[in-house]
Amino acid sequence: MNDTATPYERPFVEFDQVWLAYNEELRAKNIFAVEDINLKVNRGEFIAIVGPSGCGKSTFTKLTTGLRMPSLGNIIIDGQQVTGPLKISGMAFQAPSLLPWRTTLDNVLLPLEIVEPYRSQFKDRRKEFEERASKLLTSVGLGGMEKKYPWELSGGMQQRASICRALIHEPKMLLLDEPFGALDAFTREELWCTLRDLWEAQRFNVILVTHDLRESVFLADTVYCMSKSPGRFVVRREIPIPRTRDLEVTYTNEFTDIVRELRGHIGAMRKSSAPANP
Repeated sequence: MNDTATPYERPFVEFDQVWLAYNEELRAKNIFAVEDINLKVNRGEFIAIVGPSGCGKSTFTKLTTGLRMPSLGNIIIDGQQVTGPLKISGMAFQAPSLLPWRTTLDNVLLPLEIVEPYRSQFKDRRKEFEERASKLLTSVGLGGMEKKYPWELSGGMQQRASICRALIHEPKMLLLDEPFGALDAFTREELWCTLRDLWEAQRFNVILVTHDLRESVFLADTVYCMSKSPGRFVVRREIPIPRTRDLEVTYTNEFTDIVRELRGHIGAMRKSSAPANP
């Protein structure tokens, strides 16, 4: 083993035998939300996590961002052991959660106002930060919407703004927890392409939690299936479809075969968790 490996030579995300119980009482009873998570994600890799409801997908993202500490095991992100909330990550969820009294531009700027080192620089660098936010909004098709309020935007527009807010501080890692789940199919596919373009331009790490198998196969380099609770990774599926992927690829046999394969894994796990007939 090469202990002198630089941060750029080692995996960007490393989970080493990670277990999590939500409290000490549950831990004493050996009741874990996730168990024996072992994972290595390369720098710049896009992964997706899929699995049955309640399997621990969202718990995994909290562990990755340092919002939860493992009961057992170690988590290393960008060469550093995780001991608390990470500043190098951005997050977006199913609900955009834009503040209704702030314009689109001011919503996107919010992380720079509250997170160091940007907070102490915000007043002096506000014009620079506003230009950065406007450029980011333009890149996702929201150019000219800077002064609009959330209630003036469609659901898809709000989610685009939410992703911009997650990226404004130029994080090394973006975590997405069902970000497109509340949108109609056409808007969802448009945002797949938006996210694809952002990632291909900047190559930050992405961890996408989703119930949508088509979404996972279209966007990710690698898809991981989690078992029923307590969650653990039971399937790792690399996606060999060449990039850049256009929506037309979702109608090919190669694509549908991979989706069908993953659906089979999820279906088997759901059946194994169903109660037996009386």
